[in-house]
Amino acid sequence: MADSRPDGRLTSHEAIALVAEVFEEHRPPPRTSAPDGPLGWSGYDAARARAAERTGAEESVRYGTAVVGGHRCVLLVFEFGFLGGSLGQRAGDRLEAAYELAGRTGVPLVSLVATGGSRMQEGMLALGQLQRVARAAAVLRAARVPHLTVLRDPATGGGWATVGAGADVVLALAGAQVGFAGSRVRPPEADPSAYTAEGQWAAGQVDEVVAPGRLRGTLARWLGALHRDSAGPPEPAPVPKRLSAAEPPVSGWDAVRAARDPARPRAEAYLARYFTHRLPLSGDRCGGVDPGISCGVGVRADGRAVAYAAQCGTATTPAGYRTAARVIRLADRLALPLLTLIDTPGAANGAEAERAGAGPAIAEVFAAIAEARVPVTTLVIGEGGSGGALALAAPGRTWVTRDCYFSVIAPELAAAILKRPPEQAPATADQLRLRPQDLVELGVARGIV
Repeated sequence: MADSRPDGRLTSHEAIALVAEVFEEHRPPPRTSAPDGPLGWSGYDAARARAAERTGAEESVRYGTAVVGGHRCVLLVFEFGFLGGSLGQRAGDRLEAAYELAGRTGVPLVSLVATGGSRMQEGMLALGQLQRVARAAAVLRAARVPHLTVLRDPATGGGWATVGAGADVVLALAGAQVGFAGSRVRPPEADPSAYTAEGQWAAGQVDEVVAPGRLRGTLARWLGALHRDSAGPPEPAPVPKRLSAAEPPVSGWDAVRAARDPARPRAEAYLARYFTHRLPLSGDRCGGVDPGISCGVGVRADGRAVAYAAQCGTATTPAGYRTAARVIRLADRLALPLLTLIDTPGAANGAEAERAGAGPAIAEVFAAIAEARVPVTTLVIGEGGSGGALALAAPGRTWVTRDCYFSVIAPELAAAILKRPPEQAPATADQLRLRPQDLVELGVARGIV
């Protein structure tokens, strides 16, 4: 085994040992090339030979079959000590072979990324490897095989923009440098915190930042959650049991007040009761995170995995809707049943939300629900404010709690639009027929839990 790097970064051998109990390396057929590579870059062959001797690796990328936390997978590992983990034609061969192996065997692909980008000594031929990776990733997605990536230090350039950011689940080691621009090419005035695992998580580009000691366990939970015993369609997620002892409201205004009661159960309480453990999916991959929406994959006591998107009682932002749409589409592709919890006074409608694309983001969720081939189960647990709430609702598979309402618009706003005085809001609530029992009678909801 190669020695640890003097800068403290993990070697490929150490990265493999960190996560896998078993690793059987595969090697693609050797590629013949002209002396000093396709560009005839003087000294390139010698540099590769020194890198191989120093690291014990034949290239900047290694791959093979592995067992991680008791689960079979294909493991793809970068060796940063080999010319900075850079991508050239031979590395591209290995990347493509790893994706193909995962697709052929139907087991998840786990990538441990540590790269500085494309290899300058191979010029545009090296950069073109990114297109090979993108094509291989598209084929893997079409095969409905999950891809989990772990961003090590550093994860920059094209490797971050393809193998890293293109995965279904993106984890990052705490303190890792993560960014498209490496430290030697980014603007000198750039905020260094933007190029860290923690900064990328805050910006919605990473699902979770993980300490090295927790990595194997986290990957094992993900691999266990994404494993399916059957190739058939999944069973619908069960409707959550009620957590409130509230009685059905007498008036529409009673329903509104019950839904707005700060003491009633919220999404966190429902999710904690519903799952034994949860794996978060965070961020919209467009630079935004909405703390008012909770998304991920949870595992129930019977071992079943269910994807979830839950509003947490605040006005949902465009980033929240885009995150929900991402999770809905991921659940659909990986054949996971989906649970949505509705609790929002409505979509965020300030100027910032409009500039961030509130309308298109809501439309994206409506489309994701409409296109889903997996069963979607919805429970309205609090406020159901207009289209911002309806976007997450499953047509024909929506239930309600006793302490909720669901309305075309909030009664106060309805009264304002109708030019009624504010004191007419309670009467307007009755006219809107927004109580749980009204929703069942109207056919909007299948039942009250």
